[in-house]
Order: sequence, then C-alpha cells, then structure tokens
Amino acid sequence: MTVRYLANKTSRERSVTPKIISALLACTFAAAGTASAAKPTVAEAERFLADTETKLNKLNNEQSRAAWVGSNFITDDTEGIASYFAERYLTASGEAAIGARRFNGLKLSPESARKMMLLQQTLVFADPKEREQYAQLQAAMNGAYGKAKYCPTPDNCMALGDMEKVLATSHDEAKLKEMWTGWHAQSPSYKQKYTEYVELSNKGAKQMGFADTGVMWRSQYDMPPEAFAAEMERLWQQVKPLYDSLLTYTRYKLRATYGPDVVPLEGPIPSHLFGNMWSQNWTNLYPLLKPATGASSYDLTKVLEQRKTDAKQMTRYAEGFYTSLGMQKLPASFWERSLLTKPRDRDVVCHASAWPLNEKDDVRIKMCITPTAEDFTVIHHELGHVYYFLAYTKQPFLFRNGANDGFHEAIGDTVALSITPSYLKQIGLMDQEPDVNADIPQLLERALSKVAILPFAYSVDKWRWDVYAGKTKPADYDKSWWQLREQYMGMKRPAPINGVTGFDAGAKYHVAADVPYARYFLADMLQFQFHRALCREAGYTGPLNRCSVYGNAKAGAKLQQMLALGASKPWPEALKAISGEDKIDGNALLEYFAPLKTWLDQQNAALAAAEKK
Repeated sequence: MTVRYLANKTSRERSVTPKIISALLACTFAAAGTASAAKPTVAEAERFLADTETKLNKLNNEQSRAAWVGSNFITDDTEGIASYFAERYLTASGEAAIGARRFNGLKLSPESARKMMLLQQTLVFADPKEREQYAQLQAAMNGAYGKAKYCPTPDNCMALGDMEKVLATSHDEAKLKEMWTGWHAQSPSYKQKYTEYVELSNKGAKQMGFADTGVMWRSQYDMPPEAFAAEMERLWQQVKPLYDSLLTYTRYKLRATYGPDVVPLEGPIPSHLFGNMWSQNWTNLYPLLKPATGASSYDLTKVLEQRKTDAKQMTRYAEGFYTSLGMQKLPASFWERSLLTKPRDRDVVCHASAWPLNEKDDVRIKMCITPTAEDFTVIHHELGHVYYFLAYTKQPFLFRNGANDGFHEAIGDTVALSITPSYLKQIGLMDQEPDVNADIPQLLERALSKVAILPFAYSVDKWRWDVYAGKTKPADYDKSWWQLREQYMGMKRPAPINGVTGFDAGAKYHVAADVPYARYFLADMLQFQFHRALCREAGYTGPLNRCSVYGNAKAGAKLQQMLALGASKPWPEALKAISGEDKIDGNALLEYFAPLKTWLDQQNAALAAAEKK
C-alpha cells in the first residue's frame, strides 16, 4: 500500500502501481550557495535549520494538497498543478541539501546534527541540463514500463495485468512460459535509458559526497553502508533455512504438477512456475500446495458480504483495533475528507494510500474499499500509517517520518498479524475459532507471501548496488541478475539469456522506476519482531501465530512510544523502544512460522522417500 510523507511515496509490494518521487532536486549550487567565506557558526546553523524546516513544512503541505487533488480528480490540469507544487518542494529540498553542507564539521547538538544529516541524504544536480535529462529519463522509463504490452499477434496485445492473470491461474506450462518470456522481452527497449540513468544518478550522488547512488541508499540506515550490506546478509542467513524448506516442498508439488522434465529434483527451478511474474509471491500456488486436511471453511469475505458491510464500517473495524490499544479516535476531518469508495462521476487513483496533509491532524485514506478479506487487512494496514502520522505530529518537520523506510510499512503489517480468529470472534465476525489443525494451512498461505518474497527483496537491491558501483556492466545485467536469482531464490530463467542485450531486472517496476527495495525486506523482518514484542508486553505466552494484541492497552502504549519518536532517533533506538532489542532479529519470523517449519520438514522427508521408490 502507499503512504505519503516528506513528499515521497512508498508502497506495499502487493500493489502493481507503486511510485516514489525520486530526489530530482531542481536547484543549482548558486541558488543554495550564497554562503559567505566566513567560518559558519553554531548559531547560524540553528537559524538555517529553523528557517529550512519552516519553509519545507509550508511547501510540503501545499504539494500534499495538490497531490491529493491530482489523485482524486484526474485531469491534465490537476496533474499540472500537482507537478508544479511538487517541483517547488523539491527545488527547496535541493537548496537545503546544498546549504546544509556548509555546516558540516560544526559541533552541533545531536538533534541538529541529525537534521543536517537527513537533509543531505539525497541526489543533487548542479547542472540544469543534467536535471532535465534525469527527469526525462525517469519519465521515459516509467512511461515505457506502463505502456509495455506483449503482442502474440498484431491484433492481440496483452498488458501486464492480463499476463499476470494467466500466471496466477493456468497450469499450462507452455502458456506460462509464453507469458513470462513475452513480458520480459519488453524491458530491453529501455535498457539504454536505464544505463544512462544510472550514470547520471551517480553524478547526483557524488555531488553530495557519496561514492555512488547505491552507497547513498545504504547510508540512510544509521550505519556505514558496508555495515548495512553485511546486516542484510546476516538477516538473510538467519531465515534461509525456513525459505529452503518452503522451496523444497514447493519443488515436490511443482514436480508432481509439471513433471520431472520441467522441474528437476535438484538445482534451480524455472521461474515461470511460481504463479507470479517475478516469483516473489507464491500465494497463487496455494491450491497446489495446501494440506489435504485441516483447512477451515470460514470465509471472511462471505461474512462481510452477507452483512452488507460498507466501506465506512470496514474502516470503523480497523479504527476500533487501534482505539482498543488506547490510541485516539480518528479526527472528524478524517471521515469528512477521506475517499473510501470509488466515485461514480470521475476517475481516481484507487491504489490504497495514507496521507498526512499537515502537521496537525489532517490525515486521510484514499482507497476504493470493497467488503473482502483482502481489503479488511489492507484498511488495518493503511491505518497503521495514519496512526504513525498522528503519533509523530509533534516532532519537528524533518523528524516526521518513519525511523527507517521499513518501519512505516511494518506498522500496519504488524497489526495485520493480529487479525487472528480470536480477534475476529471478539468483534463478532466469527462465531467459533477453528481447530488448532487449521494453523498449518493458514501459516502456509501466509508464508507464500511473507517468506517467499525475502530473497527476492534482498537480491533486487543487491543487484543494483553492484550496478551503481560499476561492478556489473550493462552487458552483464542479465548474467548478474540470474546469478543472484539462482543463489538466493533457487530459480533460473525459463529460456536462455538474451546475450548482452537482455534486461530482465527492468521487467520489475521498482527497477524501471528506481524505487529502493531493501525496505520491503526490512519491513517483513520488522513486523514479526514488533509482533513478538507486543505479544510479550501483553503477557501472551502461546504460539506466536495465534497471538492478537487487540484490546491490550499495555501493548498499545509500547507501540505508541515507538511511533511518537518518528525519525528523531537512529532506528536502532526506535526498535529498542518497542522491543528492548537494538538489532533486527530474524528469529521472530522463525518463531512465528515454527509450526509450519516442522510440518514442511516432515512433508519433505516423506516426499523425498516417495521419490526414491
């Protein structure tokens, strides 16, 4: 899902249309740099920060309102208005980034030093021609991705969504391969633009003192960039055994479906068989993988439809979860100004998103809610962003953000982990909790999204770090991409690599749009750690997957304590505020899925024995 803060968008992975405003900073060194030759003082630095925050806060409010109108009343005019105000904000951001460099080396208070650091973590282009070229390349790649179609015949063209439906539902291996290769044949058309974009982006990073854009990205995590890279690898190694068990079980089931000639007993598996264009979410494989017994017949979507639950009531259910933790009710303006249903009279961007429109309490949701189990989870997730906004409204402007880019996404997902049968029963949407035997099917289905995505989310940015660093040359884009896919995901390309012209990485939106991806890996790790911490705070001692903190004010106070920090402290301190731990710990995810891991290993042993007969 999407959340707007500090003029940027972040997105949940299940969306097909996430977008982030990259830091295209329309400024020049001259615009920011009328700095005198005199040595700067602490007093000057404090005045600079105060003036900058006041200015950016005002411009951010203006661009947020313009963007809201642009998303809710889609016309060429509103698009132009939104672009105008976004450019004004980004111009001021660029000027501030360069202006802040003058004060580097001063001994400032920890708060002021952190603000100066946050201001400078961005790209800057001193040359107006480079700014223009950067914008053009970005727009061109976004446009090329959005317009790309696979045409089996001249009069029959398929958009990405059409191909995804085939991958999600078909078991015709040849058809799956056609859809996969058809889509991946589109991205080479903008490979040259991406290559130019990488070179230009590195220039912008170097002008702010970073070795390359990848280093700049990794420098945004309150630790040296090389330490962050090592931390990502450490976390992956923690959870890899669970992924390996899930992949092995999936291999046997795919082998039974498609035959040993298509799915080998060992080695990488063709990536077009996982029900998803990028093999990052395997939920569509659940009908092939589900246990023979134990699945509950309960259908939340059916219950919501039978009760004629409208969009407002869906949102009230989610609000009730947060207020049960001791948090405030949503402001009256939320209900007056949010968009909860698709209007009949105009086009809107239905992609679910959460918006802070000012530094007070003007928070909103934009989402075309339908009475489904998925949207029930999504609205709980989106309000996680909203309550984060409300919690840090008293922070200075530069600290009104998540502790790192994984935190904002993890909050709503943490709450979603508490949407358990016991919670549904407490709010009257379930009469009786399923038997404990239903845990395995539920855990398996959840693992197909939460566990399956981990190596993909890690390897996307690992590939880009090497691209930005120049270690992976354009001629080796595909070679490097598939080496990582095989190493981390156990998958291979279903057809030979397209020599030096291929660009399979660009078939993923976040590469074409240059959206950092480590946040999704971190968010998936953090949500289980948050969930474990809140369950402990609530005094819960049973299986972690059955815990819901609904109604527990003590857990709510612990969560609120962390949310209120915003970005004012390094993220390890924010993590410590909620969990007592200052390192991300993959063991929380392992504990949550422990019953599933035991079951998977038992199934794999039996399936291996059957293969030998």
